[in-house]
Amino acid sequence: MALVVQKFGGTSVGDADRIRMVADHVARTQRSGDHVVVVVSAMGKSTDQLLRLAGDVSNSEIPPREMDMLLTAGERISMSLLCIALADLGVKATSFTGSQAGIITDTDHTRAKILDVRPDRLKEAINEGIVPVVAGFQGVSIEKDVTTLGRGGSDVTAVALAAALDADVCEIYTDVTGVYSADPRVVPNAKRLPRVSFEEMLEMAATGGRVLMLRSVEFARNHHVPLHVRSSFTWEPGTWVVEEEPTMEQAIVSAVTHDVSEAKVTVVRVSDQPGVAAKLFRALANEGINVDMIVQNVSAEGFTDISFTVPRSDLAGATSAAESIQQELGFTSITTDSSIARVSLIGAGMKSYPGVTAKMFETLAEENVNIEMISTSSIRISCVVDEADVERAMIALHAAFELG
Repeated sequence: MALVVQKFGGTSVGDADRIRMVADHVARTQRSGDHVVVVVSAMGKSTDQLLRLAGDVSNSEIPPREMDMLLTAGERISMSLLCIALADLGVKATSFTGSQAGIITDTDHTRAKILDVRPDRLKEAINEGIVPVVAGFQGVSIEKDVTTLGRGGSDVTAVALAAALDADVCEIYTDVTGVYSADPRVVPNAKRLPRVSFEEMLEMAATGGRVLMLRSVEFARNHHVPLHVRSSFTWEPGTWVVEEEPTMEQAIVSAVTHDVSEAKVTVVRVSDQPGVAAKLFRALANEGINVDMIVQNVSAEGFTDISFTVPRSDLAGATSAAESIQQELGFTSITTDSSIARVSLIGAGMKSYPGVTAKMFETLAEENVNIEMISTSSIRISCVVDEADVERAMIALHAAFELG
């Protein structure tokens, strides 16, 4: 008898019909002999509707504590409706908010991090043959306030509960049938990957893969929780995300990802001396701005340029932070470019195959795609290109490495 955590996203519980279909699937899983714990997101676009309501009643900055209280209502609606649907099928189910499920977080409202999970009430329900249905995306802080976990929070909730309950698998149900070799909307012949390693999935999530959020994959890897990404529309087997097995032959390249959500900032003609970069990036860190790729040009006459990428939503803040120390650092100017994109190759087999970089650059050159920045890890190569070129680059690289 296995213990299975099943997480259903917003599209999976988007309306009454979808909720009844989810209830039927949960019931079938339980009747097959497994214990089930369910985690649900808010229905469809309900979170967006709540955000609009908040904007309608306020023209100023909304208190983060009250925003958390508001947004957690969406998941509470989903969990209650699913329990009602399960009862209609003769399945005993009880709904739990994040706090009732024992999810303890820090005090950082709207983007809290999980500090501990105390699933005593869930264990009691499981032992009594009851299906716990937990509201994702939320918890309770050490100061006993309701908190939300930020983007992808329901996935994090599911993985955290799976780890705390020592579940056999955490199934993530979404509107796609698994993890693909590329975004099928861009590359029509992209194929579903039956199995990827945690390391590959982390790189995919960090470079534009939108199936799983980075935080949930990190949590799963750190706590050794196998993930199974599946579709709640077809119920067919999807993609397993598991520990890398050294004895298995790894594909040289598993996937091509892209990200069009970043912008480039260049600090022009800054002194090439110790401490300058530290002061620049400390100013950015103090504003809570996450920097991704960084390139420093070769020094000339004691000066250099430093380029880096940030989320487009943080471009104004990054520019302002850099301008605040311009007089101190003495650089000439700041330039920005919000029309960039990143394309990445990811594969565990790249660690032992030296020709990937050359082939990637040759492929982009043949497509007349200019590379502006380069970043690598042991299983990833990322290039910043013009946003207008990214789809053409994706299709060419997918074909060049025979991923279709």
